[in-house]
Amino acid sequence: MNKESIYGLTLEQLTAWLLEHGHKKSRAAAVWEWLYRKRITSFAEMDGMNQECIELLEKHYVFQTMEEHVKQESADGTVKFLFRLQDGNLIETVMMRQKYGLSVCVTTQVGCNIGCSFCASGLLAKSRDLTSGEIVEQIMKVQHYLDQAGLGQKVTHVVVMGIGEPFDNFRHLLNFLITIKDHKGLAIAGKGITVSTSGLADKIREFADANMQVNLAISLHAPNNELRTQIMKINRAIPIEKLMPAIDYYLEKTNRRITLEYILLKDINDREEHALELAELIGDRRQLANVNLIPYNPVDEHSQYQRSSRESVRAFFDTLKKQGVSVSTRLEQGVDIDAACGQLRSKQIKKTKGKAADTVLQ
Repeated sequence: MNKESIYGLTLEQLTAWLLEHGHKKSRAAAVWEWLYRKRITSFAEMDGMNQECIELLEKHYVFQTMEEHVKQESADGTVKFLFRLQDGNLIETVMMRQKYGLSVCVTTQVGCNIGCSFCASGLLAKSRDLTSGEIVEQIMKVQHYLDQAGLGQKVTHVVVMGIGEPFDNFRHLLNFLITIKDHKGLAIAGKGITVSTSGLADKIREFADANMQVNLAISLHAPNNELRTQIMKINRAIPIEKLMPAIDYYLEKTNRRITLEYILLKDINDREEHALELAELIGDRRQLANVNLIPYNPVDEHSQYQRSSRESVRAFFDTLKKQGVSVSTRLEQGVDIDAACGQLRSKQIKKTKGKAADTVLQ
């Protein structure tokens, strides 16, 4: 039986566990510092720590629940990691170098059941949720990569936009956020963390009540039900008239700005009429909403979609601006290394299946 990741415990949970096993509260704080400030990679490195405590931790927990399978480095400094989990599954994690710091995009599930028709992440159905330890370990893998470079760089921003629907793995998501925000550990500021959801209305309300003080992004991608259902099958279960009241609840409860993600697909949702309809949908939420326009990264399996032209993107942007809507365009990164989310994983799985088929034929 595989041991659990030590990164799966929040400081509060670690403290309670050690107290339950007869150790002092101060030992939990010391372990936490070794994990996230000194960033050791084995319990044996805890110099000066009580030996019984070390042996107890070694008996129940491990540091490594995944190994690097593939690493791609882009000319712009973006690094995409493909990690192999203990059960053999593959997940993607991406580090992006931004003007404001180093950002990591993490995965929350093995596969995805949301089924957005443009997305490489949904090419393979969800097989399981990741544990909070597996999500935190993605951050630590990237941080250890930075530590080895010896430049004193730290992960400063996190986006929960990798493979999977974060709100479909809600409990582990919250534990992950609590852990990476803890001021005695990684101390990643809430304003530097963004969670993206396809629009699970009930969970948006629950997230508002949890008061995590992080940023929320909603994958909207269309201004009406007919078009959104065509692009995102989740809209059949949670149409716009159910989604928008949940967004209103979040805005009223938190008074925090949200981002409405809008991927631009040529001749599908990128016309002026769509921009005007989107502005109307946003309505009086303008003060607390920003539309983030996303250039489409083509995926071989979704050849029905093409990238909108620069002229179309600019026209869409300008139309929203004229309607008083806050709007931005996402900076593209890693275009030379399987830029679309889930693309590297999908290619590796197909490559593995191809090799297996070749072996059978031989």
